[in-house]
Amino acid sequence: MTSVVVVAAVVVLDEHRRVLTVRKSGTSRFMLPGGKPEAGEDLRAAAIRELAEEVGLELAGHDLQDWGIHTDIAANEPDTTVRAGVYAWTRRVTRTVLPAAEIAELRWLEIDRPTGELAPLLVTLLPRIADFEETA
Repeated sequence: MTSVVVVAAVVVLDEHRRVLTVRKSGTSRFMLPGGKPEAGEDLRAAAIRELAEEVGLELAGHDLQDWGIHTDIAANEPDTTVRAGVYAWTRRVTRTVLPAAEIAELRWLEIDRPTGELAPLLVTLLPRIADFEETA
């Protein structure tokens, strides 16, 4: 039986048409920043908290566009499905962001030329991220 992990994930773009990805300590795949909600925390609040903890970006809830719930194969947990509340930050990053908390590395991924080991959910969302970039 496959287990399900619920997370919040945030699409963050910069002015160079790149999406922010992170790699957590002890893992090999890059994914959108985000994580599991704490007890009683909704997914939007979890997205805001996780982004601040993982990369130091402080944002307001009204700056997040809700992309709904997306389900895919979990990147780092075998026999697990990820159920992600996905949000897109409507602003662009204009400053340096640094990895913090459990993040071992961050990388700005070129949307039209994705490379490296990527989480399945990120790969699935790339066409939508490209459309978002073009309309933003």
